[in-house]
Amino acid sequence: MENLLYIAAIVAAVAFLILCIALAVTLNSVKKTLNNVASTVDGLEGQIQGLTKESTELLHKTNLLAEDIQEKSQKLNTVVQAVQGVGESVGNLNSSVRRITSSVAAEVERNEDKIAQVVQWSNVVMEIRDKWKERTGTGKDKDGWNRYSVPEQRRLPEPERIES
Repeated sequence: MENLLYIAAIVAAVAFLILCIALAVTLNSVKKTLNNVASTVDGLEGQIQGLTKESTELLHKTNLLAEDIQEKSQKLNTVVQAVQGVGESVGNLNSSVRRITSSVAAEVERNEDKIAQVVQWSNVVMEIRDKWKERTGTGKDKDGWNRYSVPEQRRLPEPERIES
């Protein structure tokens, strides 16, 4: 029985040894895995720092762009207001022209008979003037010179024209 006790102690010692070896292998494997995770986390930290730096620069540029857009928008607002003022002025001018046109049209309708008489008298005056010119023989020639005809007067020959 004593032998059995020794054998049981040896079996327990061998089992404990196998358990310790298995535990050591498992812990070694866990250690390698944790080292890989640690190196991956270190790499991610570097990448995150790079991303953070780029994001900060991008945000700064976006803010500058937003300020520039705001300035240009304000300048554009002044242009739009100026154009709006021009539009209002043109609208006022149009309404003034409409009022004047309607008042002139109303006056023309009211004085239609008088206008017709003025036109008739002006035609009569023009005819009298034309007849007077024919009778006196005065008038302008094709060059715009006044020509007077005197009876029984000889004319000088026309000057030669030099063509260039």
